[in-house]
Amino acid sequence: MTTVPTILIADDDRSIRTVLTQALGRAGYQVRATGAAATLWRWVEDGEGDLVITDIVMPDGNGLDLVPRIRRVRPDLPVVVMSAQSTILTAVQSTQRGAFEYLPKPFDLTELLSIVDRAIKQPLPGPAPEAVAGDDLPLIGRAPVMQEIYRVIARLTTADLTIMVTGESGTGKELIARALHDYGRRRQGPFVAINMAAIPRELIESELFGHERGAFTGATNRHIGRFEQAAGGTLFLDEIGDMPQEAQTRLLRVLQEGEFTTVGGRQPIRANARIVAATHRDLRVLIRAGQFREDLFYRLNVVPIRLPPLRERPGDIPLLAQHFLSRAQNEGLGAKSLAPEAMARLSAYRWPGNVRELENLMRRLSALVPQPVITAEIIDQALAELVHAEPVLGGEAATAQPIERAIEQHIARVLAAMRGAGEEGLLYDRILADFEAPLIRQVLAETRGNQIRAAAMLGLNRNTLRKKIRLHELDVARRVG
Repeated sequence: MTTVPTILIADDDRSIRTVLTQALGRAGYQVRATGAAATLWRWVEDGEGDLVITDIVMPDGNGLDLVPRIRRVRPDLPVVVMSAQSTILTAVQSTQRGAFEYLPKPFDLTELLSIVDRAIKQPLPGPAPEAVAGDDLPLIGRAPVMQEIYRVIARLTTADLTIMVTGESGTGKELIARALHDYGRRRQGPFVAINMAAIPRELIESELFGHERGAFTGATNRHIGRFEQAAGGTLFLDEIGDMPQEAQTRLLRVLQEGEFTTVGGRQPIRANARIVAATHRDLRVLIRAGQFREDLFYRLNVVPIRLPPLRERPGDIPLLAQHFLSRAQNEGLGAKSLAPEAMARLSAYRWPGNVRELENLMRRLSALVPQPVITAEIIDQALAELVHAEPVLGGEAATAQPIERAIEQHIARVLAAMRGAGEEGLLYDRILADFEAPLIRQVLAETRGNQIRAAAMLGLNRNTLRKKIRLHELDVARRVG
């Protein structure tokens, strides 16, 4: 007779306990649920349960602190950590303290059931060595797309896989690289960054691999390249799409063989750096144009991470703005806060310069605004002065021109990508798909996956909405939490 697995649930939210109990019960599991960390610990000590699902914040304790204690007394008992705090620190700490999986709230039940099934069936991995982390988080955001990035980073803390980070300028690609380094097992080694777009083409190979004395005119001394400087740590190759072809060939050889020679040198040097590459360009377009090696792309793109532009996560703008104001205060620029109307103005702006543009604005206002509260009028004036912006007055006319310009810029990029690619006649459908998919995705997020409400908001027939969801392969899971 097969024993039915028992799931132990600890969450101080009664509705969460009820939903999880019902869903897991329907899936064939036995469930015991509690709102107290002490009760969960007693069950664990008594040998109950085949899996633990615990929230972090509970009235009588911290679920995160329970994870290493559970691993000590029941090393074969997997623990899934849930959290509404939703920061990179909770994701990384959950993994490093030995949790089987970290699940940010709100979550969808389909994903939870998949995690439970894997946790019951798979052997439990050992905990990673815990990293030292400060309070100043490298990444800020609670949007679902950011939560998934946190989870990916947490999973990569024990691996040296090569990472490709893509995203528009100003989204924070180097922050991703630094987080991978600071929370990973190479954190005691150096973090070395090189921007391919900032180095003259004729010097890139020397900068990356170093050169010997006399290797070329002007090489009066031996130069240690970035690969040697990054030994034991992480090498961040920013704007990899701007790397010249000859340097691409040498980099590919390093990734394939694990060693390199300096310019003018003969003795192979073992490469001992974890590679994180980043670009704001579409490398597949460059490959089709013959400007980037396809084999190098696949060597670099082992684990892709796409960092979204700020306009795709407007709910994070207030968090980021307050974070930058607090940081400015800590640097001695004075305490500032944003009036609600001012925060609304920031959230409505498209931020073509992304997080970097928002940070620069908050620092400037912290330094120049004399009063403690930043008003909507101050934000209107500041946004009007930005190089990308039109005056923001709070109405439709004020936002129409920036939106139209952003759309025109996107169409121009698509046209450039399609030139010579044999895709004539597809522009209309391509542009419609580009805007229709994010529109439906945002509305589904707003309605927490409720398709009836989403169809009503969009003014579509429900069957039409379902067809479009299938066409764009959108995630329609109902959210819990």
